[in-house]
Amino acid sequence: MRSYRTVQGDTWDMIALKVYPELGGEKFTSALIDANPKYVETVVFSAGCELKVPEVSVPASRTLPPWM
Repeated sequence: MRSYRTVQGDTWDMIALKVYPELGGEKFTSALIDANPKYVETVVFSAGCELKVPEVSVPASRTLPPWM
């Protein structure tokens, strides 16, 4: 599992954007929170908190036409 060290002013959604940029970031905020229960009540982080970054998977797109 990867980790991320916070910088002053980070928020959960900002961190998600930084660690999952190619996946759309913010939608994985809950996965970050679930992996870091110690910080669940933190809204704005101070510098130096070590967070676990869980592996996530993107569900297959369901926007294809029925014949594909």
